[in-house]
Amino acid sequence: MSDRMEQLIRDYRLIPPGSTVLCAVSGGADSVYLLHRLYTLRRELDFTLVAAHYDHRLRGNESTQDANFVEEFIRLCCPAERLYTPQGPGKELPGVTLLTGSGDVAGEAARLRQGLEETARQMRYAFLQEAAKRVGADLIATAHNASDNAETVLLHLGRGSGLRGLAGMPPKRGSLIRPLLTTSRDEIENYLRYRGLPWREDVTNRDDAYARNRLRHQVLPVLEDLFPGFLTRLNQTCPHLREDEDYLSALAAQAVECARREGEDLVLPAAALAHQPPSVAIRGARMLIGSMTAGNDNCAAPHLEGLLDLCRGSDPSARLDLPGGLIARRRYGELVLSRSSPTPLSPKAMNLAGETRAGDWIVRCTPGTYQGEKQSPLDFWLAQEKLPMPTLRPRRTGDMLAPPGRHQKSVKKWMIDQKIPACCREAVPVVDGAGTAAAVALLGPHRDFVPQKGQLSWHITFVPPNYLHS
Repeated sequence: MSDRMEQLIRDYRLIPPGSTVLCAVSGGADSVYLLHRLYTLRRELDFTLVAAHYDHRLRGNESTQDANFVEEFIRLCCPAERLYTPQGPGKELPGVTLLTGSGDVAGEAARLRQGLEETARQMRYAFLQEAAKRVGADLIATAHNASDNAETVLLHLGRGSGLRGLAGMPPKRGSLIRPLLTTSRDEIENYLRYRGLPWREDVTNRDDAYARNRLRHQVLPVLEDLFPGFLTRLNQTCPHLREDEDYLSALAAQAVECARREGEDLVLPAAALAHQPPSVAIRGARMLIGSMTAGNDNCAAPHLEGLLDLCRGSDPSARLDLPGGLIARRRYGELVLSRSSPTPLSPKAMNLAGETRAGDWIVRCTPGTYQGEKQSPLDFWLAQEKLPMPTLRPRRTGDMLAPPGRHQKSVKKWMIDQKIPACCREAVPVVDGAGTAAAVALLGPHRDFVPQKGQLSWHITFVPPNYLHS
C-alpha cells in the first residue's frame, strides 16, 4: 500500500483535527480509493467523513447505475466502527453519510452556450459547496491524482501558459483539498485490486476525441518510456514552480497595495505597475482585475498586456475596454478601473411563453406543471395561482424577500450579502406580483410564491449580463 496520500495530508496539513471532510465520489477508481483511504484514516487523523455524489444525467442508465453503486459501496465498505481500547470497547465511529444531487448538464450547457465539460464542472462544484454547507463540512476532498496533474500541466503547456498554469493543481485552494496529487493511477488501481474493492468505469474515459484522454493514452506513456520516472519528477517539480509563483505574486501584491477605492472604482498610480519587471507587473494587473470581479481573474494575455500598456503610455486620458464589463482608463498619472454602467431597467410586461429583454438581462418564461424541480437563484418556478400576470421591474425601497428555508429581510440587504455590486443593483430584475417582490434574479423566489408539486406554474430563467458572470 502506498502512503503518499497520508504523507501529502501531513506535509500540507490538509485535514486539521476536528475537521469535517466532504468527499466527492463519482464511483470511479480514483474517488473510490480516496473515500476508502479517508475512511481508514479518519480515526488516526481525527476528522468526520461525509460523502457526496452528483449525477450529471449525461449517460442515461449508466449514470443511475453509478449513483446506485456509490450508495451500495458506502453501505457495505464504510459502515460504523466500534473503537477498542485496552480497557475494552470505546465509542462508536458513525458510518459515512451520503448526500446526492443531480442536474440537467446538457440542458444547462445549451442554455449557457458553453461546453459540456465546463458546465458539468460548474454544476458539480456548486452542488458540492451547497452539500458542504448543509453538513457543516470545512473541507471538500476531490480525487485529482498525480496523473491528472501531469495531464493538466501538459494541457496548459500546449495552450500557452505562464508559471501559474505550469505549477499544476495545488493540494489546497480555499476549502478544496486534493489529497491524491502525489498518488499515481497505477497505485490507486493496485490498492483497490489488492483489497478486492470494486469501482465503476466511465466509458467516456476511453474516448480519445477528448484532449485529456489522448494525453493519458498516447502522450504520457511515450514520455514515461523515453524518461522513466517522468510522472514522479514532473509532480516533484510542480511544488517548486508553485513556490516561485507565490514569490512573484507576493511582489505583485506589494506593488498594487497602494490601490484605493473611489466609490465603485479602483484607482492606483500608473507608475506602480509601469516600473515593475514584466513578471511582477502582469501579476499585479491580474490582481487588479480580480479585485473588481469577485476574484475572477481569468483574463487573456492580450488584455493584461493592454492594461500594462495603458500604465506605461503617455496619453493622459487613454481608455481600454476589458472583459466582464470593466473599463480601464488613464486619469493623468493614475489608472482607474471601473464597471460599465448597466442599462437602466424599466417596468415592463413579461412574455409568458418566450423571451423578454429586461435591460441587460434576458428573461425566459415557460408555462408548465411543477414536478418538484430544484429551485436556484437564476432558474425557478412560481405558482400561476399566486402570480397570474407577473411583470418585471427594478427593486424598490421596502422590497422584502424570504427565500425558501431562509428568513425574510430586505432585497437590498440580500444583495449586499450576495456581494452584488452597488452599481448593478438597480438593473437586477424583480418579478413583481401586485406590488410584491415574488422573485429577484440572483436571489431566487420568495417562499410564498413557490408552487406545490403538480401546480400550474411559470418556469422562469434569468440569463445575466457578462459583467455579472463573475
